Amino acid sequence: MKLVQVYHYDAFSNEPNKGNPAGIVLDANNLTDAQLQNIASRVGFNETAFICKSAKADFKIRYFTPGHEMDLCGHATIATIYALTTKGLIANKTEITIDTNIGVLPISISKSPSGEAYITMQHAPPQFEAFLGSKKDLAQSLGIAENDIDDEFPIVYGSTGVWTLLVPIKYIDIFKNMKPNNQLFPSILRQKPKVSVHPFCFETYSPNTDMHARHFSSPFSGTIEDPVTGTASGVMGAYFAKYIEHFDRGSQKFVIEQGQEINKDGKVIVEIATNDNNFDVKITGSAVYVKDFTLDLANN
Repeated sequence: MKLVQVYHYDAFSNEPNKGNPAGIVLDANNLTDAQLQNIASRVGFNETAFICKSAKADFKIRYFTPGHEMDLCGHATIATIYALTTKGLIANKTEITIDTNIGVLPISISKSPSGEAYITMQHAPPQFEAFLGSKKDLAQSLGIAENDIDDEFPIVYGSTGVWTLLVPIKYIDIFKNMKPNNQLFPSILRQKPKVSVHPFCFETYSPNTDMHARHFSSPFSGTIEDPVTGTASGVMGAYFAKYIEHFDRGSQKFVIEQGQEINKDGKVIVEIATNDNNFDVKITGSAVYVKDFTLDLANN
């Protein structure tokens, strides 16, 4: 018998069972890669985070979907640091570093006036590549019409640590009717066949947010939709700065909403600052404890 304790936190929400669920394993040092993948598959969330020792940061976080390892995950990072903070496992630190597959990233921890912990996560410098595939096929894979895609803005692959395809949509009502067939994604996304698809628009449900989005997973991940996506929100902010406002100095904050269509409402704060012809990207969010449970690795 080998028991592993898994903690369920929801990121980008203060209300349990909203936002984006993450599984968290606080001590994964003695687990094999196969065991990490097995745990993530059994937990079934879009990502489960595993904390390991690191020689070059405060600790290492590894991220697994039910289907494979991810290099980085925004919501699971926010949830993990929130859990460690509220459990008193990183003392009263306000600045830490995490070791990830894309490198060492700085994390800041702050408290709201009411005492709620908020986690700010630095992303990798944004990268963009033009989408060269069929817009008609892309629309079909999302269950929408080709003219639902907003031609005023480019469809691009974007990354601040994890690649996704950013698809501008004309109106928010279109999102309710999306019925993605993610098995079609690899044949359409031939440049990057393993990435997710992230449709977004500038209409929002809330008057206090700037952009709305949904996030549809790669078929290799073992999931269909990600409720509230940290890494994609970060690259959305960089997209806005590069393709919409074209600003080349200063900084700007955005609030991005996601998850309303699947009753998993959440919000991500994104801060973009100019930096040597590129952008610094940070996301901020909170989380909430939901429950914990034990898995026996001897019983698959």
